[in-house]
Parts: sequence; C-alpha cells; structure tokens
Amino acid sequence: MAWGVNVLVGQSGGPTAVINSSLAGVFESARALGVSHVYGMEYGIEGLLRGKIVDLDPYLDDKLEIELLKRTPSSYLGSCRFKLPDPGTDERPFVRLFALFEQYNIGAVFYIGGNDSMDTIAKLAAYGAARNSSIRFIGVPKTIDNDLMFTDHTPGYGSAAKYIATILKEVICDSSVYDIRSVTVAEIMGRHTGWLAGAASLAAGADCDGPDIILLPERPFDEDVFLQRVAELEKTRHNVMIAASEGVKNRDGVFLCDLVSTAGQLDAFGHKAILSGTSRYLADLIRVRLGCKTRAIELSTLQRCASHLASRTDVTEAYQVGGAAVEAAFQGQTGKMAGIRRISDQPYRTGTEMVDVQKVANLEKKVPDSWITPDGMHVTADFERYARPLIQAELTPIYIDGVPRHLHLQGRDGQ
Repeated sequence: MAWGVNVLVGQSGGPTAVINSSLAGVFESARALGVSHVYGMEYGIEGLLRGKIVDLDPYLDDKLEIELLKRTPSSYLGSCRFKLPDPGTDERPFVRLFALFEQYNIGAVFYIGGNDSMDTIAKLAAYGAARNSSIRFIGVPKTIDNDLMFTDHTPGYGSAAKYIATILKEVICDSSVYDIRSVTVAEIMGRHTGWLAGAASLAAGADCDGPDIILLPERPFDEDVFLQRVAELEKTRHNVMIAASEGVKNRDGVFLCDLVSTAGQLDAFGHKAILSGTSRYLADLIRVRLGCKTRAIELSTLQRCASHLASRTDVTEAYQVGGAAVEAAFQGQTGKMAGIRRISDQPYRTGTEMVDVQKVANLEKKVPDSWITPDGMHVTADFERYARPLIQAELTPIYIDGVPRHLHLQGRDGQ
C-alpha cells in the first residue's frame, strides 16, 4: 500500500482500561510509516455509517497527549454494539462504508474490539476481497473477558485482573474486622467464561489466603454441594469469601441472576446485555439455608474502567498489538487480527503474530478444564502461572488537583 493514503481506526464493544493504549499504538505507528492522516470513527462502525469521522492528527499531536491517552479509561472515540448484516442479505451498509472509504482515501481500516468486532473485520475483508478492493482490514484485540481465540490473552484482561485481585484483597481485610460468622460474595464480570472470576485467585499471597470459593461459568452450579462446602468452611473460619462469575448457571442451564430477575435483554449479537444478581442470589441462599450474615458485592463496570490500577504489562501489550496491526497492513495483509504469542513464563516474554480473523470471529475461549479444581470451586496453580505475569507493574496516572487527568475528544458528549 502506498502510505500517502489515510487510515481509519475505530473502537467497539465494552471498553477497557487500556483500549486507548491500542489506539495510541495504531496512531503513532501509522504516523511513523508516513500515513497522511489518521481518521477515527466516532462510536464505531455504527457512527461511521452516519458519517461521524474525525481527523485525529490535531488532537494527538504531542507526546503528552499520547501519554494521557494511554492513561485514559473507556473508549476515546466512543463505541457501539452494532452487527453488520450478511452482505448477501443486505448490501446497503457495505456500499455506504466503501463509499466513505473512497471519499476519505482510506488505505487501511483498524477495528479495536472483541469477538463481535472481529466479525465486523471479517465481513469487511471478505466484501472488499470479493470486489478486488486494495483496502486492508485488520483487527486489534480487546476485551477484559480474555475470551478471544488464537491469542495467548487479550489486552484489557491484565488490568481487570489486577483490579479484581487488589479489590478482593481489600474486601477480605474488611470482612475480617468483626468476630462473627459472615460470608461475602463478590460478583465478577464474565458472561460465558471464567477468566475474570479466576483472577480473584491472584489475591492470594503471604498476607492473604485469597477467596475460599471461586465459581466459574465453565462448571454448572450445584446448590447442595455449594452449601455443604460453605458450611464446612464456616467450621474453620468466621469469615468466608466467595468470588462468583456473573455468568454462573445451574444444572438446568439457567443463569443464577435470572433466578433473581428475568429482565435481561439481548444485544445485537444475541448475547445477554445485562447480567446482574448472581451475588445477591448466592448471598440470600446462604443466609436463608445456613443462617449467617451475608453481604453481596458487585464490582460491575469498575473492573473495566479502573485505569488508576492498570497493569503496565497490559498497557505495553495493548500498544504493541496496535502497532503490529499497522505494520501488517503496511506489509499487505488483510483479514487478520494481531494476536499475542507467549514465548516464556519466566522470564515473561511475548511477541505479536497475525492470525486469520475468520477463525476468531464469534468464538469464545474457555478456561481449560484442567485449570479448574476437580470440585469446580477454585482454579489451579496452572491458572495462576498463566495469569500472574499479566498483572505486573503499574503506569502511574498523571494527577492534577488530586485526581487523574484524562484525555477527551472535544465535541463528543459535551467535552
């Protein structure tokens, strides 16, 4: 591709603490390779269809802005959950998009997101190939859920895991204040996979035993076995800590949260848009059946927006996959995603590699069964060996008047 053309980048799906670091990686790599302009989609592909495009060059024109961008949570460009149709069924969005690409002289499109965002890249690449388009389409991985296939892990997960482990340590300290029987249930994100709930195990160390029970969606919930285990734990300790994924289901395949409320709705990709109530269900179950004090805690969106607790490892890798995506497009690749390849655990070393985005789109990577304890209520040392390197080191926020300074795109949402 002649790099006198322009490139376009968007962000999609749920934000993370480091999604903007990937945006910084795309921007700086593209500018270093001689791209004329780096344009951004406002509100992802959905906003692009409405013609919402911004030239990023005036907003990211010095190193301080790039450093602030790396430390800014949420999606700088805005996001969406929009599913492109099959072009064979409805070609109109593709005609509109490719007309915009031509209008802005776009040579490459980068989309930062998770499973469903890779579906968007796969469809655009296939449509472009069928029409002999020279535009390259590359996916940049992002999701706190860590459920993307063909990458060792996803940017966003390490920071969310660091937050979960840190908060769980603090909650465990808090719950042990009083000399009374109590059970605390912390609800952790994870619709169908337990990577985030498993990260609660990282709270364990010389000064903390970590959670007593971890419940993952990969194993069905058995109420009687669960209550028996809680009762056994109470015999040896006053305070029991449980980490439960929001996506835990019973043996009938029903989300525990739906036993509290059935108001959950589906997003454009057919996923439950709202999962909430698992911790309340479990806390009520324990209180009624075992007669002890309980407390339910929902970490909710705090898990994905806590940039003040971001993992430096995560920030660095998020930046690297953004840069790798640009280099792949420069080399002529399309229909790919920039994945992370683990080279070694000790010392921890990784590299980037390009994978076929068709193999990634709409699939989910589960926690390996061998990394879950036989009783289904905790994770093994192999899980910790995998996850512990991802939460290492910190990137200190830039504080102004006692609070972190963030970067906002002027004109969006009143900024």
